[in-house]
Amino acid sequence: MRDTLNNDLKAAMKSGDKRRVQTIRLINAALKDKDIEARGLGKTMADADILALLQKMVKSRQESLEIYQKAGREDLALVESEEIAILQDYLPKPMSDAEVTAAIDAAIAETGAASIKDMGKVVAALKGAHAGKMDFGKASALVKGKLGG
Repeated sequence: MRDTLNNDLKAAMKSGDKRRVQTIRLINAALKDKDIEARGLGKTMADADILALLQKMVKSRQESLEIYQKAGREDLALVESEEIAILQDYLPKPMSDAEVTAAIDAAIAETGAASIKDMGKVVAALKGAHAGKMDFGKASALVKGKLGG
């Protein structure tokens, strides 16, 4: 993942794509911050952690995009939407609602979850198997509903 980002940064610099250069530099800066934080805890960043960071960055920009659109700041909204598109290039294709439901059913069966007390096990199994592919906020609500919460 890091090699892809660095190669894409070089290519964007050569082609003169300023927006892509800025966005990839933002990603690299966020990765360095997370690396420092992880090193302090004695851990290393895995690809799943990088995907989670990218998702967080997309979500943040989507919130900003909505605010800018409501405020009538189309210039800033355009910047945010361009950054979202670039960030999404590095994320796997999100799962459809049907795929999310099937994954939740499989995780419930796999963990043997029977009640709301087992929700943590189910969500942990989903995060392990589908990192970067689903919105775990929505998935948690679905898991809670299926477990009777």
